[in-house]
Amino acid sequence: MAMLADTVELVIGVDTHKHTHTAAVVAAATGAVLEQVTVSATPAGYQQLLKLAGRHQGQRMWAIEGTGGYGAGLTRFLAAHAEQVVELDRPKRAARRHGAKSDPLDATRAAREALGRDQLAQPRAAGQRAALQVRLTARRSAVQATTDAQRQLHALVVAAPDVLRGRLRGLTTPRLVSACGRLRLRADLDSETAATAASLRALARRIQLLDAEIADHTRAITILVRAWRPELLARCGVGPIVAAIVLCAWSHPGRCPSDAAFAMLGGAAPIPASSGQTVRVRLNRSGDRQLNQALHLVVLTRLRYDPATRAYAQRRRAEGKTNRGIRRCLKRAVARQLFKLLERYGHMAVEVLTPV
Repeated sequence: MAMLADTVELVIGVDTHKHTHTAAVVAAATGAVLEQVTVSATPAGYQQLLKLAGRHQGQRMWAIEGTGGYGAGLTRFLAAHAEQVVELDRPKRAARRHGAKSDPLDATRAAREALGRDQLAQPRAAGQRAALQVRLTARRSAVQATTDAQRQLHALVVAAPDVLRGRLRGLTTPRLVSACGRLRLRADLDSETAATAASLRALARRIQLLDAEIADHTRAITILVRAWRPELLARCGVGPIVAAIVLCAWSHPGRCPSDAAFAMLGGAAPIPASSGQTVRVRLNRSGDRQLNQALHLVVLTRLRYDPATRAYAQRRRAEGKTNRGIRRCLKRAVARQLFKLLERYGHMAVEVLTPV
């Protein structure tokens, strides 16, 4: 891939914040700062940044931190004006002498960081991908809150007075939630028992509300996935939530230049760790961990239900491969298969999984 300095004449780095954005115009050939400005994070401020860019002649590129967060509004504005934008997920901060830091310095570093990278990420798409992302975020929060409330419910039952513990101990979580949600506060209960019963009922009803919220988000996610890329759901192990996570990471055609890049994004590509005559790789613990978890769930499902995947695992196990190593190979193969499907390469029908 060509370096950014070979394709543009100007890079405009933007350090984004909640209320303000700071931009620095940097010459691609020399890295010199041509102009800096701080504007409000509003449409009027975005227009000021566009005027700033127009004062400098030459092909330009915007390097923005947080295109899906504080920089989302600016990214949408620039896309609407046909500007070229790349995303800096986490710039490698240069060593700061005496702890030097400011918004103009960060904006300049963003531009120079983009000039020094050989792999530049495109901002994630809006529209359907953004709709899926907000639904997934809300659902994930509700699931976490439900899990916390269930733990608290079980802990309260363990230490509850005998009159309550005898009725509730040993119940499965769904039955426990249902029973606690129906508890009545009688006048003859002592203060400890009454307080425990009230807390158990409040927790149970909170869990029931969260379960309803989770179901609502799941239905909405299913509708969005079926309307956008229904072919994903035909793959073994790919349900609506896994499909939504994969789609949010992939975003749009061309964002990842190859299936290897997509696997690296999901932490499913091994990292070379060879030295001398020793050839080995190490586990990739970086990348999008939600995508990594989604790929892992697909592999676990296929190992249980897909005959071709089970036959592959048995063959590799006979060759001396560990179960952990087999799962790593399968995750890489799943990443390749899903990427090709999303990029509309090959056949749309379900194919036999052939890991490498």
